[in-house]
Amino acid sequence: MPIIYWFRNDLRLHDNEGFAQAVAQGDSVLPVFIIDPRSFAEDPELGFRKAGVFRVRFLFEALADLRRRLQERGGDLLIRVGNVAEVLADLAREYGASAVYAGKEITQDDVAMEAEVNRQLAALNVPVQYFWMLSLYHPDDLPFVADAIPDSYRDFRRGCERESSVRPEVAEPRYVGLPTGVDPGLLPTLAQFGYEDVVQDPRAAIHHVGGETAALDRLAAYFWERDGLKSYKFTRNNLLGEDYSSKFSAWLAYGCLSPRRVYWQVKQYEKERVKNVSTYWLVFELIWRDYFRFITAKYGSRIFFPSGPRRVKTAHWQRDKALFWQWANGQTGVPFIDANMRELNLTGYQSNRGRQNVASHLLNDLGVLWTWGAAYLESLLIDYDPCSNWGNWNLVAKVSADPRMDRYFNVYTQARKYDPKGEYVSRWLPELANVPPGHLHLISLTDPATLAEAGVTLGETYPLALFDVSKWTRRKAKSVGQRA
Repeated sequence: MPIIYWFRNDLRLHDNEGFAQAVAQGDSVLPVFIIDPRSFAEDPELGFRKAGVFRVRFLFEALADLRRRLQERGGDLLIRVGNVAEVLADLAREYGASAVYAGKEITQDDVAMEAEVNRQLAALNVPVQYFWMLSLYHPDDLPFVADAIPDSYRDFRRGCERESSVRPEVAEPRYVGLPTGVDPGLLPTLAQFGYEDVVQDPRAAIHHVGGETAALDRLAAYFWERDGLKSYKFTRNNLLGEDYSSKFSAWLAYGCLSPRRVYWQVKQYEKERVKNVSTYWLVFELIWRDYFRFITAKYGSRIFFPSGPRRVKTAHWQRDKALFWQWANGQTGVPFIDANMRELNLTGYQSNRGRQNVASHLLNDLGVLWTWGAAYLESLLIDYDPCSNWGNWNLVAKVSADPRMDRYFNVYTQARKYDPKGEYVSRWLPELANVPPGHLHLISLTDPATLAEAGVTLGETYPLALFDVSKWTRRKAKSVGQRA
């Protein structure tokens, strides 16, 4: 009797405990990925699709890669479309499955889906077993119980570092036995779900390709071939280039790359190359990822509510759609914000530094409802992860579990620090390429004659600012260009 293995956000064979157990315990294994069309639905309030084309394309590439890797080991990946619980129940009946194994998830929709799967499979007397594979640290190894996870990231990190350890990786199965007569189904296409493919923008920081193969290639290239880990701490907030940061997040989000694989590769790097603040800092960022997961487990759907985990008052948020769309389309009149939003819209990628700034500007400067921004990035980001995305927006919106976190960003200061020569802004806003760097980041305070020399007319070739940017500087408008 086969065991059905339901792949979810664990699209890999390395360090996949649930799949390894299914292979070890079943007479054969029926690996399946189920596409629920509801995950591609439109946001009812704002109209964009819950999952945009960049994210969906990456997922479909990951499925194709997983199928290839399974076929190399004697197996295959079934692709099915429909209601997840009903599809699993149908497969269990058709193949006489002895059990269903899957990775455990923790968000509101996923937990509800698991409950329905459990109900339908229980009616068939088919047990369902879930395996925790979402984080660097296993919840059983944490020094806190689930409902007492510290609200503070600092306290969470310190507890983990002092009292927890990272488990070893689970070995990858060498052979996958598949039941006879299986119809794997066709790989999904973008057109099948109403998406038009987009050409890769040549300005993109990295060309993301979905799947475990690309994930492991990126890990090897960044750590071992290009030695990027050695200086990660000092380059990770840059804006241009492929190797200023690890860029593992997309593969981590879909489970194409295990966080434990990254951790143990860091430890190997420390033995063979160097152990320094940068190697520590990459693990530090993995712990941030864990923190958001366990906070989500603690507070559940509260992370998606405007009032957040702390139930903060929400009356001050504006539901101004015109303002929101000017921000979303990169038309705020603040070059650093607009460049980051246009990069996101054209590539599905946005740097961590960019995310912090665009969120702060939308919420703290324009006052627009924060959940709209979080939902927009959910749609566009290739590396969308519900816990990290909504957790970060919780912080910027000051509704997070940790009341001590203040994420207001002075965009002008940030732009001067991270794009002092205006190279990043000029790449994504070519209409401003001839504006002198000293005037670029406060362009709305620059005199019209200087802008005219650069071929720019505010309100025509580039938008007027939606916000009084003089808030970010004490200098008078007439001296901005001279002293910038």
